[in-house]
Parts: sequence; C-alpha cells; structure tokens
Amino acid sequence: MTSPQDPGNPANTDPEATSAEAAEAAAAEAASADGAVDDATANTAEAQADAATANTAEAEAAVEDAARDITEEAAAGEDTVAENSLEAQLAERTEDLQRLNAEYTNYRRRTERDRQAVIETTKAKVLADFLPILDDLELARQHGDLNEGPLKAIADKLTGVLTNNQLTPFGAEGDAFDPEVHEAVQDLSTGDEQVIGTVLRRGYTVGERVVRTAMVIIADPAESADAADGPDSPDNAE
Repeated sequence: MTSPQDPGNPANTDPEATSAEAAEAAAAEAASADGAVDDATANTAEAQADAATANTAEAEAAVEDAARDITEEAAAGEDTVAENSLEAQLAERTEDLQRLNAEYTNYRRRTERDRQAVIETTKAKVLADFLPILDDLELARQHGDLNEGPLKAIADKLTGVLTNNQLTPFGAEGDAFDPEVHEAVQDLSTGDEQVIGTVLRRGYTVGERVVRTAMVIIADPAESADAADGPDSPDNAE
C-alpha cells in the first residue's frame, strides 16, 4: 500500500475528510459527466432534428416536383386529347360537306337531265303532229304541185322551221334495210343483202329520237337501183 505524500495533512490521514472530498469529487465528476451527456444528447437531438428537417424539406420538394410533373403531363395530355378531338370533328364536318356537295351536284345533273328529257319529249310530240302535213306536201311534190306558186313558198317555210327544230327525214331508196327504224310492208328480196326498194312513207327523227319509222318495201340491191332510175322515182318525177 502506498503512503500519502503528506502524512501530516488531515486530508490524507482523516478517513472522514478523505471520504467527503472523494464524494464531492465524484459528485462533481458525475455532474460534469451528466452535463456532457446532456450536451451530447442535445447536440445529437439537434443534429437529428436538423437532419429530419432537411429530409422533410427534400421530401416536400420532391413531392412538389412530382406533383408539378404530373400536372404538366395531365395538361399536355388534355391538350393532345382536345387537339385530336378538334381534328376528328373537322374531318367529320369536311366529309359531311363533301358528301352534301356531291349529292347536290348529282341532284343538279339529274334535274337537268330530266328537264332536257321532258323538253325533247314535248318537242317530239309537237313535231310529230306536223308529219301528216309533210306527207301531203311530199305527195304534192311528187306530182309536181310544189314546183312554183304560193304552195311551194309555204312548204319551203314550213320545212325550214321544222328542220331548224332538228326534225330530219330518213329512209331513201337504196339505203340498207334496218328493222329498228324501217317498217317493212313487203319483202321482195331474194338474197341475204336487203335494201329499201320503195319508200311508202318517210321516217323522221328529232335529234337522236325516232318519232316515226319509215314504211318501205324491201328489195335486192339491183332491183332497188332499177326502181330509183325508173320514171316513177322521186328524182325523175320533177
């Protein structure tokens, strides 16, 4: 056991004094340790609080950024949807307009075609009423009654008016026989080739419409030529 350096000092020899001082020293050290612990605890808590605050701020900033991105994406998506919707509506309206325009154009064409058909039909009916007069004038011409005089002037004027309205005669001796426009009352032909030998009644057309077929007698080509050169032919009647 080590002896105290100053044995005469009561602090080194008195047990009570020694114990009291030791206790005070221990208490002081304990208090100092408690203060250090408290300071350390406070510093740690403050550091943790600062770190938590920083983390919270970063989290809030991240949340705000994410919310802003989501809002921008949603707005962009809404703009795209709205733009696509407008384009679809425009395309639909354009298609409707084109369809209506086509329908109106077809309606105008159909109406004009029907109007022309009515005009041509009416004209053909009116001109057909003059055909008996033309038949009488043709007989008068064959008998020489239209060579001169007032009747010739009237016949020429009437024929000119009807011709100006597209009334055209057809069916002459020597023409090829066509059952679509020629009405045969007698067939004197012997071969495959058939022509008109005699015209009993001339046919007439108005434009491309046949208003009356020609009434004829069918003959062979040679017989038709002989008939055309005969004394009773229209060319020799004058």
